[in-house]
This record gives sequence, C-alpha cells and structure tokens, in this order.
Amino acid sequence: MEKGYVQVYTGNGKGKTTAMLGLALRAAGAGLQVYIGQFIKNMEYSETKAIREFLPNIKIEQYGPGFIYKREITKEDREITAKGMEKALKALHSGEYDIIMLDEIHMAVSFGLLSVESVLEMIRQKPPQVELILTGRNAAAEIIAAADLVSEIAEIKHYYTQGVPAREGIEK
Repeated sequence: MEKGYVQVYTGNGKGKTTAMLGLALRAAGAGLQVYIGQFIKNMEYSETKAIREFLPNIKIEQYGPGFIYKREITKEDREITAKGMEKALKALHSGEYDIIMLDEIHMAVSFGLLSVESVLEMIRQKPPQVELILTGRNAAAEIIAAADLVSEIAEIKHYYTQGVPAREGIEK
C-alpha cells in the first residue's frame, strides 16, 4: 500500500471486532501481512483458533488482563497492558506488516490502562504505508479526531439483554 490510513470502530453495539476480523480476512486474501493485538482479552476465541490454524499471514497476540469490567484495576493489569503496547509499537515499526489492528484499545484507554496521549503518539508515529485499525467502545474524542475513518456501531437490539449467553462460533 502506498498510503495507510487510521480507522476507528467504536460504539456500544456488537460487531466492532467482527468488522475488524472481516477486514483481516479480506487483507489475508489479498496477500497482505496483518498483525492483530488484542487488549483486555486473554482467552482463546474461535477467531484466534481459526487465525492460527488457517491464516499464516495474520499474527494474533493477546495482551490483556482479562475480564476487568467489575473489579479494581491492579498494578499487574497496567504492566500487562504496557507490555502489550510495547509489542504493538514494535509490530507497527517492524516493517513486517501492512495492517496493524489493535482490538479493544479504546477500552484499555477508557479503563485508564493506557493514556489517550500514548495512542495519539502511536498514530503520529505510524509509518505512512501502514494501515492502523483501532477498535473498542468509548473511543476518545481526540482519537476520533485524529482518525481518517470512524465507524460507530450502535446497539439497536441484542438477545444478550434477554439472557442469551455468548455462543461459540457467533460471539466467541
């Protein structure tokens, strides 16, 4: 790619990671090299299994403290996230990847695990030919302003609110 852009997928609806993964699949089909770093998440999902087994030109890593939505953030959570950001920056500047996708990075910022400024600095340092995809709820206004493309996914209706748990192959 001659020019890479910054894309943000945010909003309270289901589908931000799914949209990112669809783009990763499209990129893989075009022969592009993709790096996916997942903040917050730290368990095996169906997509991580599929990527590792079937898509050799996509590398996926998780650097998250796991489910932190209803507990205090710890020093260890911050350290894990900081190491993840280091890995993401290394991948961004490695020259190995056409696309860098950072899943749930907005949630990492929202929980105070990363600063808005650290993400803005990443955007400023992005090599011109690399596409950067940032996902997660609660994208900061400053990050939205710095992005080239922003999609907001809004929840209209979700069966989860009716008590349906995440289903293998659909939500996990």
